[in-house]
Amino acid sequence: MNEKTVIVSKDYNRVDGRNAYTSDIKRLTLGEPILEENKKMQIAAQIWKEKDGELVLAQELPVHQVFDLMILLSRTLIYFKEAYRMPLLYDPENPMIERVGVQGDAMSVEICVDNENINEDIKAFAQSLNDLGEIIGERQRVLTSILEELKHY
Repeated sequence: MNEKTVIVSKDYNRVDGRNAYTSDIKRLTLGEPILEENKKMQIAAQIWKEKDGELVLAQELPVHQVFDLMILLSRTLIYFKEAYRMPLLYDPENPMIERVGVQGDAMSVEICVDNENINEDIKAFAQSLNDLGEIIGERQRVLTSILEELKHY
């Protein structure tokens, strides 16, 4: 494990969504990046798996990419609250959901019309979001509370 780890969530396997208590993801950490491609960033989030009794790095993301994924997911969740109003769950003529301004430019959030099976896949995706409602909703409430608390600092 990284000697530069500062924050750790041990026993993550106990709360890993539908994999709770059976997950091979044992730990989440925040600290100095381990992977060479992330060395330009000061902080990275790491996901640790257990392999042959040892913790090994499974994935690492610079902390800004974790936020970018949360922005992407949050905009997606909001979008799908109203998507049922469209016959295909999206407008093929305007697949853009939103452009989110970050760092002097904008991150696009849009339906992937390059996907040849988008009409079927988007329905399955929407159903999956619905099926995961309890797991997502609980984490969303916790995150909302934490973000509200951060406003005071």
